[in-house]
Amino acid sequence: MDFLFEYYAFPFSLLEKWHPGLGVGLEWSPGADGPDLPPGFTSQWYRVENGRVFADAARLGEKQRARLEWIAGLLDATRERPPNFGCYGLHEWAMVYKGISVRHGHTLALRLPQSEIDAVVESRPVCCSHHDAFRYFAPTARPLNLLQPDAESRTLLEQPGCLHANMDLFKWAAKAMPWVGSDLLMDCFELAVDLRDLDMRASPYDLTGYGREPVRVETAAGRRQYEAEQRALAARAAPLRNHLTTAILATLAAARGGQRSMI
Repeated sequence: MDFLFEYYAFPFSLLEKWHPGLGVGLEWSPGADGPDLPPGFTSQWYRVENGRVFADAARLGEKQRARLEWIAGLLDATRERPPNFGCYGLHEWAMVYKGISVRHGHTLALRLPQSEIDAVVESRPVCCSHHDAFRYFAPTARPLNLLQPDAESRTLLEQPGCLHANMDLFKWAAKAMPWVGSDLLMDCFELAVDLRDLDMRASPYDLTGYGREPVRVETAAGRRQYEAEQRALAARAAPLRNHLTTAILATLAAARGGQRSMI
């Protein structure tokens, strides 16, 4: 769980503050000595007009627009690519290959001897398509990966079956706040929690002390279990990716047209 706040580096307060999203106006009547906007709403993104407070896309600067355009492009490219359900979560195994660096070794023990972990990595094709996962591979494991993803090839390689690409929906929703709204943000976060759970249960780490039984991807039965759970999580991610893409494109369209329509 710490991963979702350390790797993504978004404060928990992001989930505690509610935003309605673009197109929704809230009734607001500030008192004579009260604030111009409700608590948690800033003039950076919100304005008050005719007794309504709403997110105003016209306030997006060029940098923010460019970031949203890039996110929308990545989401759309990922959505259109065929999913891969044959990776079996071996990215976590490749990260500890040869024991050069054990990322979570300060909190978790490995559930298999190092020699067996290395044998698993060497026995099957490693096909990680996610740049941020691949960059944590042990140096000796990188040549074993069928792909060599980097930041520049991200839009060309990310695919909708990937646990980390689907986990990243939380990151992209967070970067698109307040425009996409807190309901979508929370849906993406809750999905990320379940994705991270599978991610670690399928890893070579021992999580039994946290009440998590391993998905033993080193066995045929474990690989079948992993694929079944991966497919179910990808099915949950698909409508969220669509919703997020639509919300971002609507924000960009409103920013270009100076629209302030709301319900």
